Amino acid sequence: MEKELLRRRFGPPIRLEISDETSPFLSQLLADQLRVSADEVYRLPAPLDATVLFELGGIDRPDLKYRPFIPTTNRQIAEVESSRAQDIFAAIRERDILLHHPYDSFSTSVQAFLAQAAADPKVLAIKQTLYRTSSNSPIIDALIDAAHAGKQVLALVEIKARFDEDANIAWARKLERAGVHVVYGIVGLKTHCKLSLVVRQEADGLRRYCHVGTGNYNPKTARIYTDLGLLTCDPVVGQDMTRLFNQLSGYAPKSSFHRLLVAPRTVRSGLIQRIRREEDAARAGKDAWIKIKVNSIVDEKTIDALYRASQAGVKIDIVERGICALKPGVPGLSENIRVRSILGRFLEHSRIYAFANSDGPQIGEGPAAGPEVWIGSADLMHRNLDRRVEALVRIVAPEQIDELIKYVDLQMADSTASWHMQADGTYVRHCKDEEGRPLVDSQEYLIKKHTRRPVRH
Repeated sequence: MEKELLRRRFGPPIRLEISDETSPFLSQLLADQLRVSADEVYRLPAPLDATVLFELGGIDRPDLKYRPFIPTTNRQIAEVESSRAQDIFAAIRERDILLHHPYDSFSTSVQAFLAQAAADPKVLAIKQTLYRTSSNSPIIDALIDAAHAGKQVLALVEIKARFDEDANIAWARKLERAGVHVVYGIVGLKTHCKLSLVVRQEADGLRRYCHVGTGNYNPKTARIYTDLGLLTCDPVVGQDMTRLFNQLSGYAPKSSFHRLLVAPRTVRSGLIQRIRREEDAARAGKDAWIKIKVNSIVDEKTIDALYRASQAGVKIDIVERGICALKPGVPGLSENIRVRSILGRFLEHSRIYAFANSDGPQIGEGPAAGPEVWIGSADLMHRNLDRRVEALVRIVAPEQIDELIKYVDLQMADSTASWHMQADGTYVRHCKDEEGRPLVDSQEYLIKKHTRRPVRH
């Protein structure tokens, strides 16, 4: 990989992007000199390099910017905001904790979880996936501190994370020097799942504390990306995570999972199975719906399953931010599908898969029936479903299931500002009501919902 990175600057061009106002003479000159063919030349509207917008963002004009926003500690970790460090392990033993970044602070939840694990003498082992992280990363520091304290530390570093290859190689070497067991995953697959596993010795034996997220362990992007995470010590999740880490570190054969869906083996098949369950429910005259929030949808098999479900009468709501190869509202095909996109202060990055009907009792929750909800790292794309290790975790706490469903409903609501995808694949912006008043900004709504006054000690 290091040799490839050295050659990157001198490698052959993949394509030539030029302004649509560039003269034919200059276009041909550039193509000839770079030895690119005509079908590798893309004429695009200016500006071509959108990174220049960062310079605009750096201008000292607070009147043109969003008001400063300070994330708060998740209420299930601490009832009141405090300057004192909270006992994360005690909070997780009370209940599964659903995190919603950037509204819930990353530093007082995930970052504190790993920092406390590194410092706690009762913690025996930490296992962690790293796809992207920040410079001067406190996550890396926590893993190094844990190794120096004599704990068993495994870091699964994905060195093929696009544009972060150099940084990840440097992190891997730094971790190895500290005594961390660094592995690089399964050959042929990128490890994109967001997982942390902490093994702690307690009075009644070993207990496994887990974090499964939708976003990277990156404190910087956690302030500007919307992401979800689950902190839990459920033994079922702990067993699933142990098996998965054993697979990824080359220790175990294929395993079955109970509260996880893991790509490339079971994410696509698991989701399609649940889509078909909703289709069967609709044909049987039962209430049936599907709510999905992802970055992109291009997987043909999943799209075909959603089209069939729509034709059966399943109501399908999709919130997506990137590429969407599914078209809603097509007569005879997708009349029951709505697709909307939220573009705002934060980059929408979380993934949610919700279904009206579950496959029986909720795991660990007794006989309760009803909606089934999953969160995780996988989008509905070939690269996620076939060429990456991804993980979705099932949410079982009824109030958290309800919270996630309401979150998707908020972003899909006609009263919320969003872009509506049309049957021809174009988007129409909806930002004002019939009387010209601005519609609800879902991100600002959640900022206000999470804001609270700190209590100082």
